Order: sequence, then structure tokens, then C-alpha cells
Amino acid sequence: MPKLGMEPIRRNALVKATIAEIGEHGTLDVTVSQIAQRAGMSSALAHHYFGGKEQIFVAAIRYMLEVYAAEVRGALAMAETPRARVEALVRASFSQRNFRSETVASWMNFYVMAQRSSEAKRLLDIYQRRLRSNLRFALRPLVGGRAEDVASRIAALIDGVYLRQSLGSLAPDRVRANEQVMGYVTFELEKGLL
Repeated sequence: MPKLGMEPIRRNALVKATIAEIGEHGTLDVTVSQIAQRAGMSSALAHHYFGGKEQIFVAAIRYMLEVYAAEVRGALAMAETPRARVEALVRASFSQRNFRSETVASWMNFYVMAQRSSEAKRLLDIYQRRLRSNLRFALRPLVGGRAEDVASRIAALIDGVYLRQSLGSLAPDRVRANEQVMGYVTFELEKGLL
């Protein structure tokens, strides 16, 4: 009989192994056996904790969203101005934990998964709505009635940077990603002053 408290540890190990396997293979075409082996346990135990591959993938999405949400909360807590809030949201999107090769690959594959999994789609819809809502709130004092459109374009640009990164062979460049998106933010802010 397993020790009390082992289930959360093992579930967490399986989730992290899922992200690593997807990152290594660049696709959702990984097996529960590969994930379990990376986590140091049997595939039967992985099935016991999650039921199947899709449930493990959904748990990995939830984990990545939790990590992202924690980064956002931390960054926003230090932001004192509307522009600083926008910068904090962009910075959180490209933080060291969120913008690693395996995480980028996982995000892109989870977007694909959302095409056929209602739970994955629901989680990604929540992420997108929260990102746009946070951006809209920060942008409203800066661009007024254009906040909705500007927020949507910034969110799309963040997704585009992830997509472009997933297609490249170089290690993710967080500084460059921030510069690209914040360059666009500056353009939008200056456009309103013309």
C-alpha cells in the first residue's frame, strides 16, 4: 500500500513528465508508457491516477495555467501604473518558467488538442479571456475606447511569438520576445497621441 500523500507527488511527476515528453517529441503523439517511464513509474499507475492520456494532457494544461497565473499575480502585484501592468502581463507570458522549449511545445500542442477535446478547449478559452481581460483593464486608462482591440492584438501577438518559437530551432529568447511585444505596445500608445 502506498504511503499517504504519495498520490499528489506522483500526479505532479506525471504532469511534469508529460510536458517534458511533449517538448522532446514536439507532438502529442507520446504514449502513457513514455510519460510514466520518464516519471519513474509504471503506465498502470499513470492510468490509475488519470484514467487515460487525454486526462494526463488536460492535467498538464491545468498545471501550465496555474504556473502562468502565479507569474501574472506576482508581476501585477508590483505594477503601480497602467503601463507597468501591461508590461507585467507581457513579462509573465515570457517568464523563465513559461517560455522554455518544452513549455512552448506543450502550449502549441495543447492548442491542437483543443480542436478535439472540449475540456482542453474550455481551459484555453479561460486563459485567453483572462489575458484579454487583464490587458483591457490595464490599457483602458492608456488608450480609452481602443482598449478591447489593442488587447486582442497584443494577445494575438503573444500567441504568435509562441507559434514562431515552436517552429524555430533556437532556444527561446525571453528578452527578444518581450522587446517585440512591448515594441508593439509602445506603437499603440504613441498612436493614440498623434
